[in-house]
Amino acid sequence: MIETRALVHHRGDTVAVDGVSLTIADDEYVVLAGPNGAGKTTLVRHFNGLLDPDEGEVLVDGTPVQEDLVAARSAVGMVFQDPRDGFVAATIRGDVAFGPENLGLAREEIDARVDAALDAVNLAGRGDERIDQLSGGEQARVAIAGALAMEPGHLVLDEPFAGLDWPARQSVMARLTALSESGTGIVVVTHDLRDHLSVADRVVVMNEGQVALDAPPETAAERLDEFGVRPC
Repeated sequence: MIETRALVHHRGDTVAVDGVSLTIADDEYVVLAGPNGAGKTTLVRHFNGLLDPDEGEVLVDGTPVQEDLVAARSAVGMVFQDPRDGFVAATIRGDVAFGPENLGLAREEIDARVDAALDAVNLAGRGDERIDQLSGGEQARVAIAGALAMEPGHLVLDEPFAGLDWPARQSVMARLTALSESGTGIVVVTHDLRDHLSVADRVVVMNEGQVALDAPPETAAERLDEFGVRPC
């Protein structure tokens, strides 16, 4: 479970996240929507300690994130809006292996996790290919594989479809749906809800740093226009 309690974060003189209290259950598919600048990305970067709260706290599985960053980052996998922001190696396999290696796992366990993650995103057998030679959709799948290799309870994706063509978008969406059905918690940060409303359990809309709406998809869809969010 991910929980924020009265979370506040400042960006200079701006309050980017303003007193947000939110609980996300282990098996939920949550869409975090809102216009640009609403505080969505700032909020989720607290989930695994990429940002520190100015006020309030964030807990993962009942433990404050800052007390155990390794546990938080193992439990909450993060995929950035531009997957290139998160790449640390030249090849697919090297990048996907980076997280498990930093957990100090045995080589056999690392290899097993990498193989399973690459298979999950349809990149099996391509581990030696260079990331900089992949398409945008393939890079997105590498980023997801890197997060999956950590075997997180939650997978958080920030605008995962940005810049993807339609086939790549469909491929990534199919993988998210399958992960959700297998019990992985999914949090998708987006201002465009196409594809997500039909599979999400819950829609949380942020506006001006606060939670403006928290409702099931069918209820939220009736009010999304109020916040500049495209329902389809």
